[in-house]
Amino acid sequence: MQIALAQLNPTVGDLQANADALRRAYEDAVGAGANLVLGGELGLTGYPPEDLVLKPAFVAAVLHRLAELAACTGEVPLVVGFVDDLSDEDAVDRDTVMSEAETVRTLANAAAVLRGGIVEAVYRKQRIPNYGVFDEARYFQAGTAPLIIDAAGTAVGVTICEDLWGQGGPLPAAARAGAQVLLSLNASPYQHRKRNDRERWAAHHATTEGVWLVYCNLVGGQDEVVFDGDSFVMRPDGTVTDRAAQFATDLVITEVGEVAEPDQRQPLTDPTAARDQDQPLPPDAAAYEALVLGVRDYLGKNGFERALVGVSGGIDSALTATVAVDALGPANVTCIAMPSPYSSPGSLEDAEALAANLGAHYHVVSITPMVTAFGTALADLFAGTQENVAEENIQSRVRGTILMALSNKFGDLVLAAGNKSEYAVGYATLYGDMAGGLAVLKDVDKTSVYALSAYRNATHRPGWGGPAGEVIPRATIDKPPSAELRPNQVDTDSLPPYEVLDPILAGYVEQAMSVEDLIKAGHDAATVQRVARLVDGAEHKRRQAAPGIKVTPRAFGRDRRLPITQRWWG
Repeated sequence: MQIALAQLNPTVGDLQANADALRRAYEDAVGAGANLVLGGELGLTGYPPEDLVLKPAFVAAVLHRLAELAACTGEVPLVVGFVDDLSDEDAVDRDTVMSEAETVRTLANAAAVLRGGIVEAVYRKQRIPNYGVFDEARYFQAGTAPLIIDAAGTAVGVTICEDLWGQGGPLPAAARAGAQVLLSLNASPYQHRKRNDRERWAAHHATTEGVWLVYCNLVGGQDEVVFDGDSFVMRPDGTVTDRAAQFATDLVITEVGEVAEPDQRQPLTDPTAARDQDQPLPPDAAAYEALVLGVRDYLGKNGFERALVGVSGGIDSALTATVAVDALGPANVTCIAMPSPYSSPGSLEDAEALAANLGAHYHVVSITPMVTAFGTALADLFAGTQENVAEENIQSRVRGTILMALSNKFGDLVLAAGNKSEYAVGYATLYGDMAGGLAVLKDVDKTSVYALSAYRNATHRPGWGGPAGEVIPRATIDKPPSAELRPNQVDTDSLPPYEVLDPILAGYVEQAMSVEDLIKAGHDAATVQRVARLVDGAEHKRRQAAPGIKVTPRAFGRDRRLPITQRWWG
């Protein structure tokens, strides 16, 4: 049988556009001879819809669009992810505000089988995740029964995302109920090395049960998360026979039962997508693609066309501006240099060279008069005190004010340039360099900033808006990192070297290692204790930060939620 994987980029809540994309993919696939068309998890609503599902009007609109989509189907089934309403219409007064608990019991993360103009059958996800970025236990009731349908004379089982992860569960149940092919609708966000985990569990179920497994993921950015696509088809021996593109929409039509020929793969909306997906993108390449796609979709889906980046001549703002240009094109990115009395001439030259290399707009706004005015206004209150970070941070906050003023005037979105190392230890200035609508590098530590910058200078891929070549000046990469808020300042004045700091942060933040664990792992005890106190003490700042694009297993934001007010220093 021919199965089509419709790897699409939905927008949460844009039900009409999402349904239209599914309908077009269905028509294209059926026209190419598909016997079954599969979309991603909650492909009709977008993922995650969060508290939209607590609005009865939203759920009603989902069901209405589902019925309209079903009316477009013929004898070939279309399997679509949607939010199902399990409530007894006669027992629930929709004009009455329901409690959260009542709502949870009446909704399901579901897949509908649309065929012959109707909703033929519905499967409800049985494993409901409640960790990391997933909050499904807040909204959805777990299903209890497998669903087996017939497609072209083949018994096909339907499952959803988390059903795949772990021993036993819904996939073996569907196989033992007679399924020869298992479908898995997914909304699986990108993070480092995620492909290996997905395919390990897929291979476990395929080989254990002796079935084909068809895994269809979403693609695209949705707030902090980026779905990387990378859908695949796996034989009963665990061999992957076909793949969809990474980080691009795709329509793959593949034959289950034989290895698909290359010419059976059908492009959907992105003909520039790389078609050879047998090998995953290397880690730096995948992380960079996630940042580019995340920026493009965050701006595009929220109605912004252009971005503003404050460029200092440093590596963080250089990489942020480069990602923005690759996502949006140079005509839609404006770089603003804002030198102070402590900015070195070389840094200003590097900022100008960056913008020229990228082809982006470039302007210089000196902050010296404004910083002087703040100093005059605060002179009496600051009298008798030593200069410290208060005076330093005025410079950063003036820069944030300039960027936000330009954003308000011209409608561009400000991209904050702080990295994960700075956000972790509180070295990004609140209301200063943290100001912005999206923190591009919020989940990219300083060590990775250097690695991604080197990668981008050496590589150019189809779909990037910036030019090929060494766009980030070599001087920017080679100079010691510095905020340049006082004379001769460098980051190591107050922080351990990043090659020492970043592994401690990875253990403490991403792996939830304790101070004791990190010391046992060989890190210096005093350094670990200091870093842990800095991380815990900066929670109030991170809570006020812009959202950032998730690329690691544990990002700041909805992936890692700790109380601001707490006294556990373990």
